[in-house]
Amino acid sequence: MSAPESKSAGITYASAGVDVEAGDRAVELMKDAVKATHNASVLGGVGGFAGLFDASRLLTYKKPLLATSTDGVGTKVAIAQAMDIHHTIGHDLVGMVVDDIVVVGAEPLFMTDYIACGKVVPERIADIVRGIAEACSIAGTALVGGETAEHPGLLGEHEYDVAGAATGVVEADSVLGPERVREGDVVIAMASSGIHSNGYSLVRRVINHAGWALDREVSELGKTLGEELLVPTKVYAADCLDLVNALNKDGVAPLHGFSHVTGGGLAANLARVLPQGLMATVDRSTWELPAIFRLVSQLGGVPQADLERTLNLGVGMIAIVEASAADAAIARLGERGVASWVMGSIAKTTDDAAAAGTDFVQGAKGVDGGAVLMQGSYAG
Repeated sequence: MSAPESKSAGITYASAGVDVEAGDRAVELMKDAVKATHNASVLGGVGGFAGLFDASRLLTYKKPLLATSTDGVGTKVAIAQAMDIHHTIGHDLVGMVVDDIVVVGAEPLFMTDYIACGKVVPERIADIVRGIAEACSIAGTALVGGETAEHPGLLGEHEYDVAGAATGVVEADSVLGPERVREGDVVIAMASSGIHSNGYSLVRRVINHAGWALDREVSELGKTLGEELLVPTKVYAADCLDLVNALNKDGVAPLHGFSHVTGGGLAANLARVLPQGLMATVDRSTWELPAIFRLVSQLGGVPQADLERTLNLGVGMIAIVEASAADAAIARLGERGVASWVMGSIAKTTDDAAAAGTDFVQGAKGVDGGAVLMQGSYAG
């Protein structure tokens, strides 16, 4: 316990719990990683009041549309804090933000981040930002600014939360979305790297209920439970943009849309990128649930319907393409190291589909769009 503050001494910012010098040290530790994400379009250095990005390239667009997204990583930060491992959480943040932008076919140009913490520990903050910078480099996105805020009394000494926002651009006549999807299209799944950054409130509740420690070695995972839970979110932005450029060219555009599988699960997120009147039928037998999802299900006795509307279950991103382009799409993704497969197809919504109960989703997240019918059982 610290000694009581002397009434005769003036109250300083430091005595109130904010260490400005620690914040400065954190910036020194992170600035090289941030600079590594900069390209010729980024003006100025680290530490300015605002990040500057040269938008001259937008003059080459006929009708540029700006796309923006903001997000955090949810309660996954609690796992990082419990394990005192902080260099991966930045990948989760970037993935959650830029992979929403790429869904409409936009290239994420630049990103900013925000870290709120109970106490600035320079090395910890630098680790977080290094992870953000690494993932920005993977996505081809410049990290142009950010903020670290010390909130003593609001957050515990070892607690923090992260958030970020990004801006991208897409040509108006190249926007991907529901209006492009057609009957006969196929649905291609892209494998996730793990749980990604959604559903950790459920996962943490399950492992706490089971009494499992994060350092427990789990044979079916091939690592400790905590190591598995901290596997960073796969960042798909560059892979998706490459797929757009490979398929949609020379006046032909067989790639019609993407869906980022985040909160709400596969069916809900796929439904929101389909037009009214069309339904995606997804065949569960086309993939095997990765071990971590089977483990969560077994440990918690979690109903399948709840798993499916909470976790990605092995599919992190979805592409919707014309059937004739499916093989080319899968081959192109494979060249970039992205495992993918056809998991369903698009047809007209049938009157009796709703009778499937929880296997049927009509519209989602405020979008009065298409529908998704989940069929069959998972392989394995």
